Amino acid sequence: MAERYYEDVEVGAVLGAIDKGAVTTAHIMRWSAAVENFHRIHYDQRFATGHDGLPDVLINGSWKQHVLVQLVKDGLGPLGWAWRLRFRYKKLDVAGDSIRGHAEVIGKQVVEGLGFLVLRVQLLDQNGGESTGGHAIGVLPLRDGPPVPYPFPDDPAFAAVTLPDE
Repeated sequence: MAERYYEDVEVGAVLGAIDKGAVTTAHIMRWSAAVENFHRIHYDQRFATGHDGLPDVLINGSWKQHVLVQLVKDGLGPLGWAWRLRFRYKKLDVAGDSIRGHAEVIGKQVVEGLGFLVLRVQLLDQNGGESTGGHAIGVLPLRDGPPVPYPFPDDPAFAAVTLPDE
């Protein structure tokens, strides 16, 4: 990905998009094993539907959280920093659902020589229904400014940049 600077991004622009395609039970089980979440609703269809009354095996919420972070990180590019993220699960995603998402710039602000972007983030299913949504703050360098520091500092001046209320 090309380097992206604060000045390159306009309010209303889609900063990033991601398409994970159809999520299978194998994907769900591998994620569950990786994060050691062995709740049966993530791999046992009979249990999920019969015992818990769910429509099918559920896609893990922690996986959807990871996808949102990947969406923001990839959208910012190698010079940026995904600083804050707040989201809400709005509906269940089940095995077979196709997951895609996007991050839209809804605000910009320069603080202490760094460019802060406020983003609306969403994960959508194959029908366009929002299953997970919220906001993120990303940081980009100014074209003639210093690089985004790593690790990112806890500077009191940054408190001026806030996530919108849901």
